[in-house]
Amino acid sequence: MTDLGDFDLIVVGGGVNGAGIARDAVGRGLSTLLVEKDDLAQGASSRSGKLVHGGLRYLEYYEFRLVREALIEREVLLKAAPHIIWPMRFVLPHSSEQRPAWLIRMGLFLYDHLGGRKLLPPTRAIDLREGPEGAPLKRDFVRAFEYSDCWVDDARLVVLNALDASRRGARVLTRTALVSARRAGERWNVTLSRRAGDESSARARALVNAAGPWVEDVLRTAGANSAKHVRLVKGSHIITRKFWDGEQAYLLQNADKRVIFVNPYENDLALIGTTDVPFSGRAEDVAIDGEEIDYLLDVANRYFAKGPTRADVISAFSGVRPLFDDETDNASAVTRDYVLDLDAPARVAPLLSIFGGKITTYRRLAEQALARLAPFLPSMRPAWTETAPLPGGDLDATDFAAFLQTGRSRYPWLPEDIATGYARRYGTRMHKLLAGAASLDDLGRRFGRGIFEREARFLAAEEWAETADDILERRTKHYLHMSGNERAEFEAWFAATKEGRR
Repeated sequence: MTDLGDFDLIVVGGGVNGAGIARDAVGRGLSTLLVEKDDLAQGASSRSGKLVHGGLRYLEYYEFRLVREALIEREVLLKAAPHIIWPMRFVLPHSSEQRPAWLIRMGLFLYDHLGGRKLLPPTRAIDLREGPEGAPLKRDFVRAFEYSDCWVDDARLVVLNALDASRRGARVLTRTALVSARRAGERWNVTLSRRAGDESSARARALVNAAGPWVEDVLRTAGANSAKHVRLVKGSHIITRKFWDGEQAYLLQNADKRVIFVNPYENDLALIGTTDVPFSGRAEDVAIDGEEIDYLLDVANRYFAKGPTRADVISAFSGVRPLFDDETDNASAVTRDYVLDLDAPARVAPLLSIFGGKITTYRRLAEQALARLAPFLPSMRPAWTETAPLPGGDLDATDFAAFLQTGRSRYPWLPEDIATGYARRYGTRMHKLLAGAASLDDLGRRFGRGIFEREARFLAAEEWAETADDILERRTKHYLHMSGNERAEFEAWFAATKEGRR
């Protein structure tokens, strides 16, 4: 058994909360180990609606503190990672059968002002009979409101937090499960198991349980109990070809009082979601079902004149949201806020468990988690992440276009779509990816429309990518633009190169 040594903090769970806590902790001078039983972001954090937003609909449930915190964080994150987070305008067609116009106007007024908006434009009213935003909609809808939120590449957000944590000295272990955790005096003794069967041990002054849907499993593994619980809610999305012109997204009200996002995705695609379905199975087994597909298509076709059909669905994904169980009957009304549960019966060797949360507030959650642990870790330095860019994000948040133009001038041989993809995925790190390259031939073998051998090798070397799925589905979204044969070809090549690296 390998001894990994002693740490101030061991974080269990490589989703957005775990990676965010690990990054914050190591930047405060704490020796930190982050362990994830699968790939980074493989669970809920890569299966979100891919938005950094305040949560407009949460205002209906009087979650003003959560919305305000999220709106503030929206602009903090936009500044920290403008390559993977960017502004998006949302068109909300008014339907008199749902919320009255005055209620929507009031909600959007609060949304504009609760968080001290500075970078994003304000809400405006739209006459759908005249504006281009109304062109794809049915003529029944004549009024709309347009407001701002942000898009995010959710899986890359997790990876960039883990990457920054690693750069600052944290140890990051993927595909490494927590087998046991027991208090021994003032420390935790943990046993970890790599998928290959290799076991290791480590010790820590504090343990953070950021396992998301598996938070209660980790509690049991640690021999601990909590009066708090997670409530698993399945959220599913479908992906179709984009069926409207323009860069705007749409927020559609449904008869059940839920709202559905219809967002531009990967240039020529559309992402439609999400559902809210109570879930009681294993989180690993979550999958979209036919009723959810029909539900999403029905909402879209209620508004769009030529909406998508079943035949237009090219892919789908489902995730389990580990919401804090506030005992609300309606799954859509369950709070998206988070709760931190501290277990330290002898005032030593604390176990901090995270219940709930959302992508937008992960950084603030990390700050608050470390504040709870501060009495046990007196050497901890102050919070620092509010003004620190994520890897690749050290560019002007308001002028990604200028950064892209500079990149295209530096690499004139790169096709526009490839250059844009690299700039978006890697920001200023694209220069490391392309170091020494002077032509497409220098990028190696090409697989499908957008992925070259060099990018795959870069992701394996720099971002813990160990399988073809890690690369095609989480580090990138190349799988959406590849044929079955192209994907099989890439999988065979990557498996062979991985074998050669051993």
